[in-house]
Amino acid sequence: MQIDVLTLFPQMLDGFLSESMMGRAQANGVVDVNVRNLRDWAKGKHKQVDDRPFGGGAGMVVMPEPIFDAIEELQTPKTHRIYLAPDGDRLTPELAQSLAKKEHLILLSGHYEGIDERARENMIDQEISIGDYVLTNGTLAAAVVIDCLCRFLPGFLGEEKSLTSESFQGSLLDFPQFTRPSVFRDMPIPEILLSGNHAEIEKWRQREREERTRERRPDLLED
Repeated sequence: MQIDVLTLFPQMLDGFLSESMMGRAQANGVVDVNVRNLRDWAKGKHKQVDDRPFGGGAGMVVMPEPIFDAIEELQTPKTHRIYLAPDGDRLTPELAQSLAKKEHLILLSGHYEGIDERARENMIDQEISIGDYVLTNGTLAAAVVIDCLCRFLPGFLGEEKSLTSESFQGSLLDFPQFTRPSVFRDMPIPEILLSGNHAEIEKWRQREREERTRERRPDLLED
């Protein structure tokens, strides 16, 4: 998979893309992420990308020209173009899994008061929100989308089985995890985990997932 990120603050992604599993995935050719500075497509001496909104109001709006020029240069017939915006589709595991099947993604980060509506209407295939809150810009949201969808790419996770039981898969939260020592400060782990009976352990984990979801996120069960 190839991913291009269009942002005014490309250095915000340096650490995220070079560390941990994301860094290894790129080194191993699982995914290729390129961070592009939108100002590279701006015109004029000062590389201006924003201007005052028509009709008045606070803040600035990203101009349509650099967005059109950047996407038109980077896109291919198989490109899926995404704008990170608080009023977009909610990011879910199902959405992330569908994005992981694309060959090329362009992620456009929102900035200031947003982007010119003509760019949204003509150069964007899908708008995505990572939650009901507003960030200073969409670059961090782009990182969240990348991290979430890359977990569904073959070869990204060391153990593919981990996808089947983690939180939000199948509308349930994950079960509690324990490691050595079996007793820590007079706190023992559940005896079932020491039984060696894998069938009963799986039943216990399923019950714990259901109970934890009922307590913490009952809305997931309603959905």
